[in-house]
Amino acid sequence: MKKNKIIVAGNILVDHLYPIAGYPERGQLTTILDGIGKSVGGAVCNVGIDLKRLMPDTEVAALGLVGTDEGGDFALGEMKKEGVDVSLVGREGVTSFTAVMSDTVSHERTFFQYRGANALFSEDSFSWDAADCDILHIAYILLLDALDAKDAEYGTKLARLLCHAKERGIRTSIDVVSENGERFCRIVPPALRYTDFCIINEIEAGRTTGIELRAPDGSLRTENLKPCLRKLFDLGVGEWAVIHCPEGGFGMDRTGQFASYGQIPTPDGYIRGKVGAGDAFCAGVLSAAHRGQPLADALKLGNAAATVSLKAPGATEAMRTAEECLAITDAFGAPVCVEIPEAAQ
Repeated sequence: MKKNKIIVAGNILVDHLYPIAGYPERGQLTTILDGIGKSVGGAVCNVGIDLKRLMPDTEVAALGLVGTDEGGDFALGEMKKEGVDVSLVGREGVTSFTAVMSDTVSHERTFFQYRGANALFSEDSFSWDAADCDILHIAYILLLDALDAKDAEYGTKLARLLCHAKERGIRTSIDVVSENGERFCRIVPPALRYTDFCIINEIEAGRTTGIELRAPDGSLRTENLKPCLRKLFDLGVGEWAVIHCPEGGFGMDRTGQFASYGQIPTPDGYIRGKVGAGDAFCAGVLSAAHRGQPLADALKLGNAAATVSLKAPGATEAMRTAEECLAITDAFGAPVCVEIPEAAQ
């Protein structure tokens, strides 16, 4: 019988939020505005809290490491307040944190991240006997130093962990952090061989597969969406390959069936911040997967959850139940259709 439980493992950190009056050119100055805040961040906190709000009747557990400091106390306390089980979280070193520069002009955000305890998280950090669940979601690849390390048999330590999860009948899911560099093609593919649900953005998908999804002018290369999704399956994805971006959500299932759901229009002045939108999308997709819904419904809920998250400056404050998210965004009108060129069908 399927367990009514999802475990979110990996990055746990504290976000220090700084609203700024436009991002400066290199060597230049910008102003930090009123509204400086602090919140929990990282995949475990963001996706975990979002999942619990989307599905209050589902058990959600956090798995990772925080420091033996005030930051660790804060992160654990915030998750516990939301009903997330933190009994699997260990304590060691210094809690990871991120300085988030939130541009009030473009609504984009830039992250300056300190690895801290997250770098120490490994398969040895928890007991498999306590990790009984339907889905184990791990993120972010490229920010988990111990799990990103090489493994002679599996390619990476994370790939080994995911394999062990699947051997226990647990469905697996991964997400990746967006970064510059050449590590994608070395560290991400080994994990995909043991991944059921791959949920990543267009930049991460392009760097993982070598199939770019952004043109030099910044436009979405829609003709490359299906080839990119197929490549993710070639690399080993088992159930769903999903790509999200500002234009919407795009996915393919193991039968090769393609689905998409375009950007949801929002009222003027609605967007307060984009911190956590990708994690909210991920939580929506995982919610649908856990409930046995089809990929098309998962993309709709992912986009709805991401859109609702934009209403607040922080990552999780605006999240509601799955039904409420869908009702809110249905009232905004039809999504913007993304045309896929005939040659890419």
